[in-house]
Amino acid sequence: MPIVTGSFVALITPMNGDYSVDFQGFTDLMSFQREHGTAALLIMGSSGEVSMLSETERHAIVRETMKHKADDVQLWFGCTGPTTEATIDYVAQAAAEGADGAVLAAPSYICASNSDIVRFFLDVADASAIPIGIYNNPPRVKTDLGVEDVLRLAEHPKIAVLKESTSRVGQVGQVCAAAPDVAVMCCCSPNLGLIVPTMTLGGHGTANMSGNIIPVEMAEISTPWGDDGSQALRFREVYLRNLPMLHFVYSAINPVPVKSLMAAVGLPAGPLRRPLNALDGDALARGLQIITDLGLDRRYGYRTARRAVAAE
Repeated sequence: MPIVTGSFVALITPMNGDYSVDFQGFTDLMSFQREHGTAALLIMGSSGEVSMLSETERHAIVRETMKHKADDVQLWFGCTGPTTEATIDYVAQAAAEGADGAVLAAPSYICASNSDIVRFFLDVADASAIPIGIYNNPPRVKTDLGVEDVLRLAEHPKIAVLKESTSRVGQVGQVCAAAPDVAVMCCCSPNLGLIVPTMTLGGHGTANMSGNIIPVEMAEISTPWGDDGSQALRFREVYLRNLPMLHFVYSAINPVPVKSLMAAVGLPAGPLRRPLNALDGDALARGLQIITDLGLDRRYGYRTARRAVAAE
């Protein structure tokens, strides 16, 4: 299997005003990402409010989005279910529709032991017809896999992506030193601080949600480094410039900030599923100011107060 490299964006799930899934919005967002350098999309990750989607909706999202798949952007789907059996079923449906892969995290709420979750991942991978991505996401599911766990999983022939969100920054170095035959990626939270060591030490990209609003910038940040040093300098420039946006999109629980900002600037987003509520007032104004300060309104045609005044 070819290793996934570059920006792997965890797409939001756009909603209509009645909280139903906006399938046209999905099509538009997928085109937007393709136009701006994204290498792969994860649909129905935590950014996609997957825990608040019904099984029927999850199946429909896979079926409908696969109708608009482009050859140059891989489509992966979040397939974690509450049990091993349910997860295997979600993966099988994604495979039947032609998905490029499935991404799994530990099932939420049960707070299982590391050994139980390693077994869970291996059992699903054994049953899968498509590549599997493993997301170590302790902030969301509590289970926190260690280096030995991660490297054991990387030996499975169906496991193709390791995405890391641990708070142990040194774990990135240990994994990269082992050089597993998988794509080593990290989340884009600046507070966890995983992007710099991951890309410095030979990571293949980032599996990020900031790319929903800054896709070009995340594509640049997520480009693997070559041997001549030029990408390192470009990385530093783009990463430091866009830190305000990275901090903003992690200023509340994902995907509240990014989806609120997307809706405010005119991207297909719609409301968050209740009980989540969108940012407003000063909290949202901070995001809009960052859009203006970074010139993102001009780059992407985003709707902001400055553009509205200019139009008048």
